[in-house]
Amino acid sequence: MNCVVLGLGSNRSYNGLDPVSLLRRAVVELEKIASDVVISSVYRTKAMYVEDQDDFYNMVIAGLVEDGMTPHKLLECIHEIEGFLGRDRSKEVRFGPRSVDIDIEFIGDLEIDDPDLQIPHPRLIERAFVLQPLLEILPKCADAMKGEKLKKIEKMTVSSKDVQLYLDSKSFFLSKVDEEVQNGNRDTDTRSS
Repeated sequence: MNCVVLGLGSNRSYNGLDPVSLLRRAVVELEKIASDVVISSVYRTKAMYVEDQDDFYNMVIAGLVEDGMTPHKLLECIHEIEGFLGRDRSKEVRFGPRSVDIDIEFIGDLEIDDPDLQIPHPRLIERAFVLQPLLEILPKCADAMKGEKLKKIEKMTVSSKDVQLYLDSKSFFLSKVDEEVQNGNRDTDTRSS
């Protein structure tokens, strides 16, 4: 099993779901491919790079994926989830509004640098909206995250007025459970075939 850390963000509604509901739905879908998932709180953050857009709602999750789940296969699964939740990469502005964005921050101690995938995520250090929730969940998943990357992350401190707690992880989880009950069994694949 490999520990995976994913950064999630949303700042646009889709199909009647607001950004936080889309994050909940994304977590439900990600729990189908990762086990022992730990979720951070949700943070409201100012948009970076393209600032003329609505604020983002960001969070981080960590979980375990099977050894057979290669980084590129995980990326394919993530792109399917993003598409299911309204993201169309062919029509979006880079760093612009999106219904859901899921970034692979880490997979174990792997380092990858190819045109389609860079791990660790190359802009992690400049993104308080990823670092702040990552530092929040680190004590809960540190056993699964080992090596030099963990030592570096543990030493980081983050302070940004543009990253504000929006919804604590307990409230997010309870809301997610309520949503699952309303939508029926969460193990039913809701993606169209």
